[in-house]
Amino acid sequence: MIWLWILLAAALTVLGIFWLGRLPAASRPLAGAAVMLGLTGYALQGSPALPGHPVAQAAEPEGFGEAITDRQQGMANRFGPAAQWIGMSDGFMRTGKTELAAQTLEKGLERYPDNVDLWTGLGNALVAHGGGVMSPAAALAFDEAAKRDPSHPAPPFFAGLAMAQSGDLKGAEAVWNRLLQRSPADAPWRPDLEMRLAQLRQALGPELPLESPAGP
Repeated sequence: MIWLWILLAAALTVLGIFWLGRLPAASRPLAGAAVMLGLTGYALQGSPALPGHPVAQAAEPEGFGEAITDRQQGMANRFGPAAQWIGMSDGFMRTGKTELAAQTLEKGLERYPDNVDLWTGLGNALVAHGGGVMSPAAALAFDEAAKRDPSHPAPPFFAGLAMAQSGDLKGAEAVWNRLLQRSPADAPWRPDLEMRLAQLRQALGPELPLESPAGP
């Protein structure tokens, strides 16, 4: 049945070319030959009777949790003076405009130079802009955030995430382990941190003991 529809479509195509298209008589044999060539090729290679087979979407590779733009660990102050800058930066990050995201946070830091969330967000944006690599500028932003508030969990958490994504698994393990040791048992970010740390240690394999010694 499918071939009947194919031949009908070919006939309508020829009629359209010859009469509706007002093709010159000298060019009609060439046009007809082109249509016949197409039918011949389809007859040799086409398989109209085969059922449809949608392509399954490839599974995302396993990593260390959500993307680096994730801010849902209860670490960022979404109602403080820097919330609007963080919101705008997150919007740019979601659309892949990482340079604008970083520039937005830099503008926010001109107004609030001691805001930990802005410095941490700037580190995240610079890492994303560098293709997931911890650049010196990103490391400096995380360091500046930690200087503003050494007890804040966001700078070491996101710095460790950037280090892990950059391939420095041992460095990330050390940073996250120190953060875990000083995190309260009921901290909202602790379950997520424990999950990522377990994935990290599994990736490192037997070369690392289950509990690394805490740093200074």
